Amino acid sequence: MVKPVRRKLTLWLLLFLSAFCLFAFILGNSHWLKRKRYPLVYEDKIRKYAAEYEVDPFLTASIIFVESGFNPTAVSVKDARGLMQILPSTGEWVADKIGLQDYSEKQLFEPETNIQIGCWYMSYLVSQFPDNRELVLAAYNGGIGNVNKWLRNREYSSDGRQLDYIPFMETRNYVKKVLNTYDIYKEIYPSLEMEDD
Repeated sequence: MVKPVRRKLTLWLLLFLSAFCLFAFILGNSHWLKRKRYPLVYEDKIRKYAAEYEVDPFLTASIIFVESGFNPTAVSVKDARGLMQILPSTGEWVADKIGLQDYSEKQLFEPETNIQIGCWYMSYLVSQFPDNRELVLAAYNGGIGNVNKWLRNREYSSDGRQLDYIPFMETRNYVKKVLNTYDIYKEIYPSLEMEDD
């Protein structure tokens, strides 16, 4: 009598676990849940400045997510500020390049100014490393000088055009995180796609 009861319980437990796993899989792959985990804030400003400076809006959103989690008041240990984690020296340099009047460091905490400066800086990096998202991201995190140095080093680049290995673990992980986030943003936010003229 005990064996049939145990068999029934085992069967019910297996059915419950199977249903739970199926539910978790469906929920885990739903856009609703992914949008909760990967929010998109300031979409209009991302689209505006990505279009103005001809950079990928999905890449911009992915950088913002990884850099600050869309927190406009974020400050890093290296004193990078705002949504796109712009260093004060970079902010001042870019503000001068784009002619921002009466610029001050405080503006790095303003979402619109931060995104504008970040998108211009991304376009500058794209001009340095055309058609190579990985190099643009490595330079955004690790600096242009380091990326150029790595490209000249056979230990890190076999052809001088691509990186086979990124020696800074922080930069290596950063590039992976942003590219992973990029794929997710492309999947769940098709509205971010720039329209062709």
